[in-house]
Amino acid sequence: MATEAAADDATDAPEPYEALLDRVRRWNAVGSAAGVLGWDQQVMMPEGGTPARSKQLSALSSVRHDMITDEETGELLDALDGAELTDERAAVVREVRREYERADAVPVELVEEISETGSEALQAWEEAKAEDDFEAFAPYLEKHVELKREYAEHIDPDRDPYAVLFEEYEPCLSIDRAESILAELRETLVPMIDAIRDSDADLAVDTFEGTFPEDDQEALAREALELVGYDFDRGRLDVSSHPFTAGNQFDCRVTTRFDESDPLGAIGSTIHEFGHAQYNLGLPKAEWGTPLGEARDLSVHESQSRLWENHVGRSRPFWELFLPRFQERFPGTDEATVEDAYEAVNQVYEDNLIRVEADELTYHLHIVVRFEIERDLVRGDLAVEDVPEAWNDKYEEYLGIRPENDAEGCLQDIHWSHGNFGYFPTYSLGSVMAAQLFAAAEEEIDDLDAKVADGDFGDLRAWLGENVHQHGSRYETNELVERATGEALSADAFTDYVEAKYGELYGI
Repeated sequence: MATEAAADDATDAPEPYEALLDRVRRWNAVGSAAGVLGWDQQVMMPEGGTPARSKQLSALSSVRHDMITDEETGELLDALDGAELTDERAAVVREVRREYERADAVPVELVEEISETGSEALQAWEEAKAEDDFEAFAPYLEKHVELKREYAEHIDPDRDPYAVLFEEYEPCLSIDRAESILAELRETLVPMIDAIRDSDADLAVDTFEGTFPEDDQEALAREALELVGYDFDRGRLDVSSHPFTAGNQFDCRVTTRFDESDPLGAIGSTIHEFGHAQYNLGLPKAEWGTPLGEARDLSVHESQSRLWENHVGRSRPFWELFLPRFQERFPGTDEATVEDAYEAVNQVYEDNLIRVEADELTYHLHIVVRFEIERDLVRGDLAVEDVPEAWNDKYEEYLGIRPENDAEGCLQDIHWSHGNFGYFPTYSLGSVMAAQLFAAAEEEIDDLDAKVADGDFGDLRAWLGENVHQHGSRYETNELVERATGEALSADAFTDYVEAKYGELYGI
């Protein structure tokens, strides 16, 4: 009888793939819970909550790491090695194996320390930025650099540590490919920006000068989200020091920030975060917790936010639609025309120091500065104490401006407080991808400009859902782009787009 019972148990046992999938869903649920705590820390948590929150997040990261690296995970992957799998199952195994192999190489104690350091560094960064005090943040940055070097060494001691860290955010494109695209953008944009600064074009850059109360801006931001189709039944809008998006296909929240002298900044950041949220909300619900229900890493994620922010939110058709709503909220702007608004939202700044307030062109030089500094930090070619000077020198070299303080300089971004080295290149990669995707969408959607001007965003949302969102992580980055556009990822569509758009605006 005992033998028969054992046989029955064996028959009832899930096959290796189903057993693996169950494990993946459980550790991703833990990660999702940590994400909610992270959102709360940046949006709702009282300032005094950091000591406990850092321990909570550290514990969850440890639990998740243990689940991923458990011996059973490796055994299940071994059992599936060489198995005949459907394309979808093979994609799941590929993604899980990548995550397992990286996690298994890193001691759980290091994972805990990185998580705890990130929580502590976040508060330190917020205080340092408010006080313009880089020295107060420097020890946390130093610790992050040391921990992430150690992290990369555990994964592959024989490779460039920055390349290893870059793969955390974009595992499917090489750092060499990223650097080549950044170089192409720099070669295209630097002379274009110089030509724009020498141009005699007189754009209506003062269209929205004045004071715009925060409450009215928030109401307008909510209206913009409703207009483009944000699902408030599965999301919410809040304020944070650095706009971000957090969540999944069931609950995806966005934040923005407001400056009473710059209403366009809030509109741009809100629409940007909508792009992120729409991607998450468009992932297959039935695949939640598995790679098929997860976004295809940060370059693709940024493509969605930059597409909505730039190709929609900075377009003439959008301002045909949105300007009357803006003017209704702010009556002092009644005399502005659609062309005035279009020129104002697309002006190229001569003296902007802040990345999240940058125009569409100089933005990428902001990225290059951060990329070069964090790469040199991780490689040991730059000391933390020298970051402010290196930052200011690069701004002067690439953008022709020099920050007067560190709050407007090397303390402006949140990413290094999280230890997110390798993140910044994905912003420019995403912009390049956005141009390529939008060009393909324009080819396939009849009268897309007219639809945008009419407030009909359904076809564009559906096109992105069909070609990007529904696939989750089934395809690697380049294959996803090629399937959607018919061509491998390149900077061609982006350079064509900016040359045409800004050539017309500035007569160059």
